[in-house]
Amino acid sequence: MAPATTMTQETFEPLAFQEKPVDEMIAASRAFDAEMRRRHSVREFSSHPIPMEVIENAIRAAGSAPSGANMQPWHFAVVTSAEKKRQIRAAAEREERAFYEKRASAEWLDALAPLNTNASKPFLETAPCLIAIFYKSTTLTGQGKTRKNYYPKESVGIATGILITALHLAGLVTLTYTPSPMNFLNDLLQRPKNEHPFLLLVTGYPAENAQVPQLEKYPLEKIATFE
Repeated sequence: MAPATTMTQETFEPLAFQEKPVDEMIAASRAFDAEMRRRHSVREFSSHPIPMEVIENAIRAAGSAPSGANMQPWHFAVVTSAEKKRQIRAAAEREERAFYEKRASAEWLDALAPLNTNASKPFLETAPCLIAIFYKSTTLTGQGKTRKNYYPKESVGIATGILITALHLAGLVTLTYTPSPMNFLNDLLQRPKNEHPFLLLVTGYPAENAQVPQLEKYPLEKIATFE
């Protein structure tokens, strides 16, 4: 992999920016807020296949995310193989059974109760696409040297948010799924040790009669302050 570009004065270029009228800015921000409030995490998926170009374009958008020192410490492993999805489900459910039966505290289980979740994860096979997202603690440069990546989790978190948004705007639904631990993904997807599973993004169309929990989001005054 080629090293990230070293930023020098010669590598800068003019910013392509066009200021919008204030009323257009406000309208766009309101429309985006309304659209994203339609987004829900879904656990009931259709098996209907999705165009791979949609996934590719969404990942390309995610790859435009800012990252520490432009290290771009992410890898997106796209899984559509029925056999590979079956293997992922089997491994994930082993960890889930251990979680629900042994590792989870009573407080944690109480917090999960309104979502009606359990160790069974059929969506891992039903959904047409799983995107395993990894963050890289280090990267091997083109010269064969190990390079430290800065703020990899924060960078991958931003990229994942863009990916979820891009998939939603394209007309798909997703579920951020994080079995713990997730090291089995390295083995099943043949990813190197410097890559660490961040989450599984289950992606597809919702099942015909899909249900989602009625969850209340905090109002603006509870999540923001203005000085």
